[in-house]
Amino acid sequence: MKQMTCNELGGACDCTFEADSFEEIAQLSRNHGIEMLKNGDAPHRDALNKIQELMQDSIAMQDWMDKKRALFAAR
Repeated sequence: MKQMTCNELGGACDCTFEADSFEEIAQLSRNHGIEMLKNGDAPHRDALNKIQELMQDSIAMQDWMDKKRALFAAR
């Protein structure tokens, strides 16, 4: 079981997620982000906006994902 925080996954807080795979931890992070957006959390909204901007460039997005996967793998 590995841990990463919301911040490490591109979010806006120190909430910690635990999972056995990067895909699982990414899904936990997404679910958390959705919940925070529903609650009107501005820092999480800003973090989502940054990720959405990144998604406009597929190469930059792939590079970002590769770095997050590597960070997870290093745990």
